[in-house]
Amino acid sequence: MKLQCSAQELITGLVNATRALSARPATQVLECVKLSTEEESFTLTCTDGSLTVFARVKAQIEEPGEVLLPGRLFAEIARKLPEGSVSIQMNEKRVATIRCGSSRSTLTGLPVNDFPKTLDLIHTHALHVPQKRLKDMINRVVFAIAVQETRQTLTGCLMEVTRDELRLIGLDGFRLALQRMHGDFVLPDGVNLVKAIIPGHVMGEMSRIMDDNADAMITFHMDGAHLMAIVGDTTLITSLLAGEYINYRQILPEKWLTRVTVNRAELSDAIERASLMAREGKNNLVRMNVSGDVMRITSVSELGDVLEELSVHLEGEEIEIAFNARYISDVIKNIDNECCMLSMNTNVSPCVVSPVEGDDYLYLVLPVRVAN
Repeated sequence: MKLQCSAQELITGLVNATRALSARPATQVLECVKLSTEEESFTLTCTDGSLTVFARVKAQIEEPGEVLLPGRLFAEIARKLPEGSVSIQMNEKRVATIRCGSSRSTLTGLPVNDFPKTLDLIHTHALHVPQKRLKDMINRVVFAIAVQETRQTLTGCLMEVTRDELRLIGLDGFRLALQRMHGDFVLPDGVNLVKAIIPGHVMGEMSRIMDDNADAMITFHMDGAHLMAIVGDTTLITSLLAGEYINYRQILPEKWLTRVTVNRAELSDAIERASLMAREGKNNLVRMNVSGDVMRITSVSELGDVLEELSVHLEGEEIEIAFNARYISDVIKNIDNECCMLSMNTNVSPCVVSPVEGDDYLYLVLPVRVAN
């Protein structure tokens, strides 16, 4: 094998491919990146057995070949290379020599025979989604996905697609995040709803691979148990989580006794300041008291207390309600509208945070029951 490529394109390919490497690989093969040549490019492939990432890199191929190389070490070597053209040449003993400028490194490779076979879903139905908008949606949902949960489906993000809407839902038992994208989505004939529970960490890696090009699209292929996502020169294949996701629609209240419209930035800043004291207390609590057109946010610990007052617009009944400071702060930080609306019924029922106009997002936070 012998090839030449751009140092920067090699780095980009390795960074994306090695996202699939496990922190604790079960076998030596799963520590490796598979390098395999094509006509005018080569593909870098890594897998942890459940997630596989392919990254294609343009190159001049002088001699074809394939080999397994230590994934993370290869990536670290590539990051330290000077700018310019990189040559990679492998001898009959599978030793790869990497040259760039005056730099030379060698890596001892392994045969590709034991590398896991990869699934190809390219012939299944293609679903095209605007990349920039989806990236933003993912970043505003992942915080609410459970990290460790006895109900495995909650460690994933539910994606629901109809012909005119795509939804992402994250739910960890304390808060729910829902993001909507309206559009014209082409589903298979006779299918009105496509659902998939995508592992939460995979959603995070997918977001990091995407760029901010407003015209770029991501293409999904699914077979019921697996999902393939094509993002430019990078392809990601993952197993989907099996099982039924919680019927989140049943959790969402349909009527309200109290609605509060508030400036989002002012609310976020007030919560952040109150959180400084709240985290010194036993329960990390902030309380909100809304009466008239004033919201008072308080927090108390043995070291002192904080009082914040905000001008708001109140519809309905006055309320006093308490939240875990981190949970309510995470929600408000993931909103970028000038104003948002908090809808509540009682101080022990869920608080729903939504836009004043439209339905692009919806967040639900469970309050904390406290003694008066």
